[in-house]
Amino acid sequence: MSVTRNASTRWTGGLQDGGGVTSFLSSGLPDTPVTWASRANEPEGKTSPEELIGAAHASCYSMAFAAGLGKAGYTAEEIVTEAAVDFKPGTGITGIALTVRAVIPGIEKDEFEQIAAATKDGCPVSQALKAVPISLEATLG
Repeated sequence: MSVTRNASTRWTGGLQDGGGVTSFLSSGLPDTPVTWASRANEPEGKTSPEELIGAAHASCYSMAFAAGLGKAGYTAEEIVTEAAVDFKPGTGITGIALTVRAVIPGIEKDEFEQIAAATKDGCPVSQALKAVPISLEATLG
């Protein structure tokens, strides 16, 4: 069965002087302001498409990693994933750096690294973002 999640952004004004509000229609999370300045400069309390992609990628990777560990017979005490999405105005998204730190009782470093790498390639958000270089730094413990 397929599941659909919805979000919207209402934008007013031009690119440089305008702004918008992103609404998370499915979850009801708080509306979040977005501007070009928050995308190309400092966030100043506003989000950007790249931050939203990073949030999606970090949460997806953590879930997929937990699933991969479970298939191998492990349960993580903790998985912390950060996704740093690089954006260059005029070019676009130039890369995503995933950093994961996990505490997993009983796993050996080699198996941890194999499952982490397989997760980077197999997570659904990674699959959707295949056109962008994705790197991974995985730390056990």
